[in-house]
Amino acid sequence: MINIDSISKAYGSQVLFEQASLQINPGEKIGLVGRNGHGKTTLLRMLTGMEEQDSGRIQIPGDYRMGYLTQHISFTEKNVLEEAMTGLPEHEKEHYWKAEKILSGLGFSQDDMKRPTETFSGGYQVRLTLAKVLVSDPDLLILDEPTNYLDIVSIRWISGFLRAWPREILLITHDRGFMDSIVTHIAGIHRNIIRKISGNTEKYYEQVAQDEEIYEKTRLNEEKRRKEMELFITRFRAKARLAGLVQSRVKALAKMENREGLKKIENLEFSFRDLPFGGKKIMGCEDISFSYKSKQKSDSFNKSYPLDTIEDETFSKTNSYQDFEVKPLIQDFNLTVTPEDCIAIIGKNGKGKTTLLKILADRLSPDKGEILYNPGVAKGYFEQTNIESLNPNATVEEEILYSHTDLDRQKARNICGAMMFEGDDALKKISVLSGGEKSRVMLAKLLAEPLNLLMLDEPTNHLDMESCDSLLLALDNFSGAILIVTHNEMLLHSLANRLVVFKNNVISIFEGTYQEFLEKEGWEEEIDKNFEKNNEYRTEKSKADDRIKPLGNKELRRLRSDIIKERSKALKHLEKAVEKDEQLIDEFEKKLEKMNQEMQDASEKMDGQKISEIGIKIAKCQSEIDARFDSLEKNMDELEKKSAFFESRLNELQSI
Repeated sequence: MINIDSISKAYGSQVLFEQASLQINPGEKIGLVGRNGHGKTTLLRMLTGMEEQDSGRIQIPGDYRMGYLTQHISFTEKNVLEEAMTGLPEHEKEHYWKAEKILSGLGFSQDDMKRPTETFSGGYQVRLTLAKVLVSDPDLLILDEPTNYLDIVSIRWISGFLRAWPREILLITHDRGFMDSIVTHIAGIHRNIIRKISGNTEKYYEQVAQDEEIYEKTRLNEEKRRKEMELFITRFRAKARLAGLVQSRVKALAKMENREGLKKIENLEFSFRDLPFGGKKIMGCEDISFSYKSKQKSDSFNKSYPLDTIEDETFSKTNSYQDFEVKPLIQDFNLTVTPEDCIAIIGKNGKGKTTLLKILADRLSPDKGEILYNPGVAKGYFEQTNIESLNPNATVEEEILYSHTDLDRQKARNICGAMMFEGDDALKKISVLSGGEKSRVMLAKLLAEPLNLLMLDEPTNHLDMESCDSLLLALDNFSGAILIVTHNEMLLHSLANRLVVFKNNVISIFEGTYQEFLEKEGWEEEIDKNFEKNNEYRTEKSKADDRIKPLGNKELRRLRSDIIKERSKALKHLEKAVEKDEQLIDEFEKKLEKMNQEMQDASEKMDGQKISEIGIKIAKCQSEIDARFDSLEKNMDELEKKSAFFESRLNELQSI
């Protein structure tokens, strides 16, 4: 049990906590809510000892272990699996299958687990950091926005994982649906104190609203009573026979608590400017295809480039695409959008959702096919990377003012206020804003334009829970069409009437709501079940009569563990040999490239002796490369055969 007792914390004039208290009891899963900047992350940092409270106590049992998902990313091991294993408790340091299970649930394939950590995107590095926390098996899981950069399949997986977590959780997330699916209690930071209730976010906010309504009614009644008493005292102070009554009222007045009116807490409240559209079809696309090109390299990893972003100098040297492998991302895609549509583009990360939205928004050209907008369509496009388009030297007000020709300064100021840039905040330079504030400016610019088509890529990132609610309401009230990429299932359930689904390397259109999609198709086939199945029976063939015997869970786990240990022992030296071959090939090829340049220089200088010396070195280097390729081929063949053998044994156990 953790006890936070009467803590206070302030940064200069900004008070975050004032005599705030919270108790975390065994088995409680607590969702921590509150506006951005109100102290949620600060509270987590104080719990973990990364910051000190100004006053008050935080009592944590001596043997109590906490696992904290931080935003700081730091890796030390050579590949993903070994990095995840660094989070394992001391007595489980060799239990790599636990790390495999967590990594698989977070979207890492078996091949990914062998890759160096630095080859992954920022999103996957966040997942790896999360995996290290989860495998540490702490008493209290502290998670600060764990769904950032996770795709919808991984979010659904981690939601199930956290629901089954047997100990305590303290969770911060802007995704209300995700939080409500996990927590048993809500702790809210509100007006510098912490209030905890049993239940979900809806119950918490209802309770806060009810308590504040009661407080305000009580305050007004007391104010009225105070004025009546003051008037009585003033009128009858001089009358001797009423002296007793006057004195009693004086004493009562002195004892009365002077309740201050509640300061208004600003919420993000806005609506989009609707532009009427009389047609039946907003836009459409016909036979859209788009590919990435992957540059061939000697090592085991490729770097991918969009077709239209490969540097010209690359082709000036090769004058062809022969050094690039074409990887189709979108093929022969067709879509029609009507004014009543709210189409959600969903799927795992890296499959092409954002690319498709960029193509539909005319921000990226397809390889073939065409986008057709009907006359009268006015579209607005939002994505996180668009914040780079903001002028760092402009103020918030100026960015909004120049977004549309019909805006005057007062209208621009109104929009600033709606997006919580009130007063002098509207005069802040873009350069001093946080990432979340810049995202609000991008949303504000959409409010400045009359639109009938909204195209949004993850608009809830950097918004707190209350702001997400406001965005949902604004989108629900928008009369035009919406195309949205999101992993937020609350938005999907509330808004989407059609879906574009990236699944199993196929793009399909689902005509129905997200709930209907879950009921008819779902995401099950996207998840690697190899580590999630809890087989209740496994078969063991008897040498005598070949009978099938049901085994207990403990015995099943032991059998699987034995096979995995045997596989690790058999494959470890081969994996190291393959890795060494690849490393040496890369080194020799770099030397060869350098010597070829030296040969060219010597040829230009007509230096015969130098040409002869370098030629001998080139021949020797080429011979080393050929030998290493032979070794690599031999080792990989043996590795594949043995891997297949152990995989078949594991599959045989799973299939029974």
